[in-house]
Amino acid sequence: MSTVHRIEKALAASPAEYTSRRAGLARLAPAVARALWWGTEMGTVAHAVVPTGFASLDAELPGGGWPCQSLTELLQPQPSLCEWRLLAPSLKALVRDGGHILLVGPPKRPHVPGLVQLGLPAQSLIWFAADTPSERLWTTEQLIQANPRGAILAWLPQVRPEQLRRLQVHAQSCDCPVFVFRPELARRDASPAPLRLVASFGVDWELHIQILKRQGSPHEGNLRLPCIPGLLAEVLTPHLLRPSQLMSRMEASHVNALGSAAAAPAPRHVVSH
Repeated sequence: MSTVHRIEKALAASPAEYTSRRAGLARLAPAVARALWWGTEMGTVAHAVVPTGFASLDAELPGGGWPCQSLTELLQPQPSLCEWRLLAPSLKALVRDGGHILLVGPPKRPHVPGLVQLGLPAQSLIWFAADTPSERLWTTEQLIQANPRGAILAWLPQVRPEQLRRLQVHAQSCDCPVFVFRPELARRDASPAPLRLVASFGVDWELHIQILKRQGSPHEGNLRLPCIPGLLAEVLTPHLLRPSQLMSRMEASHVNALGSAAAAPAPRHVVSH
C-alpha cells in the first residue's frame, strides 16, 4: 500500500478505530509517546519551554511557550523591527533567573536605554559583532554547542536550509531557546525549524503574529498581541492608545468635508456691460 493510500485510510478511520489507535500510543515508551502527535491536534514537546509572556500566543504554541532544544525562526519585514517587543517578556524572565542574552550579528546597535525599559539591563546583554554571513553562522553554531544559560538571538538573513538544518541538529542538545531572525521573503523557503512565525506591527500598538509552522495542526489567521513600548502606556491619552479609531474619525471628517464642498452651489458671477 502506498503512503498516500495509508494516509487516506487513516483519515477515513471511524471514531472507534481512532480511539483504538490513540490507546496504542499508551503502550509506547513515555519518551517516544511524548514525541508523537496527531496531525489534527496541537503537538506536544518532550523538552522545556519558556512562556512567551502573551497568554494568547502560549495557547497556540506546543508546550505553551518558546521551545528549548530547538530552533525558533522569526520572519519580519525588516530586521530590528519586532523581535525585541515580541521576545522581551520571556527574555526578561530568563535574565531574572541569571541568564544572559547572546546577540549574534544584530543589524543595528542595540539601544540600551530602550532595552532597559523592557526589563533587559545592559549587563545581561552580550553582543557578538559578526559581520559576514560565515562569521555569524560560525558564531551561532559555537554558542549553541556551548549550551549557555539564557537565550541565543541570531540574525542570519542569508542562511541556507542545509545550514539551518545543521543548527537545528546542534540545538537539540541546547537547553536554552535559540531564535533565528530572517526576512519575511524567506517564508517561501523550506526550513527545518520546528517553529516558524511571521511578525509585523499593527496600528494600535500591537504585534500581528502568523504561525507558519508548528508541531500539530496548522494555525489559521493572525494573533494580535498588545505591545506598547516601555513606559508609553502611562503617558498616552486614550485616543492615542487606539490610533486606528482616531484615523477613522479623521478620514470620516475629511470625506464629509469633501461632500459638503461638492454639494455647495457654485458661485454666481455677475457680468456687467
